[in-house]
Amino acid sequence: MKIAKWLTGGLGWAFGGPIGGLLGFMLGALIDEAAVDDTPRIDGKKGGQQQRTRQGDFGVSLVILTAAMMRADGKVLKAELDYVKSFFVRSFGDDKAQELILLLREMLKQDFNLREVCMQIRMYMNYAERLQLVHFLSGLAAADGDVNANETDTLNKIRYYLGVNQNDYHSVKATYKQSIESDYEVLEITATATDDEVKKAYRRMAIKYHPDKVAHLGDDVQKGAKEKFQRLTQAYENVKKYRGIS
Repeated sequence: MKIAKWLTGGLGWAFGGPIGGLLGFMLGALIDEAAVDDTPRIDGKKGGQQQRTRQGDFGVSLVILTAAMMRADGKVLKAELDYVKSFFVRSFGDDKAQELILLLREMLKQDFNLREVCMQIRMYMNYAERLQLVHFLSGLAAADGDVNANETDTLNKIRYYLGVNQNDYHSVKATYKQSIESDYEVLEITATATDDEVKKAYRRMAIKYHPDKVAHLGDDVQKGAKEKFQRLTQAYENVKKYRGIS
């Protein structure tokens, strides 16, 4: 199956730890025997020599954390799956979205320790990669226009376990709002900031969110990073116009 090649070809450190253990339980439902014969063994032990995050590592991590958010209110609705599929299509394209949804359906059946999964991700992913995960999850939560308390609580736990600081978390969430207040929040400043502080904030944020930092994860992930970067630039332009900064 195509997903077998995507998983096994794109996985590095996710072969081990709690994530590897999860995949070991569910791969049998996704991969035919011929593919399994050519598939590296996933036994849940600590990962090997591959340290840098690969496309598969990122995709699997996103699916597991998405499953955690969807189960936050104790039920999984078809409408939620539809929203997730639509989000994945917009973010990754039709083919990859189909693979991710197939993986997600199996992951929703699994029990796992959210903190342990997040700690494995935190161990191997750099900050820019973890920040991009939170960006995708925030977009997913906002996709249906109704972010409930359970989703907010789970998302906050995820960002905390991943080591994403609160200012960056609020900036990412503000990406999906459209107001002068959210523009300031995207820039991680308040309306009391001076014009010079606004300019410095944009330069600082532009470095932090530059899409090149996740370019090694492929065009799909970089596309999402570019969306965040564009929203950052838009927020800066809005604030400049509002203040009359040249």
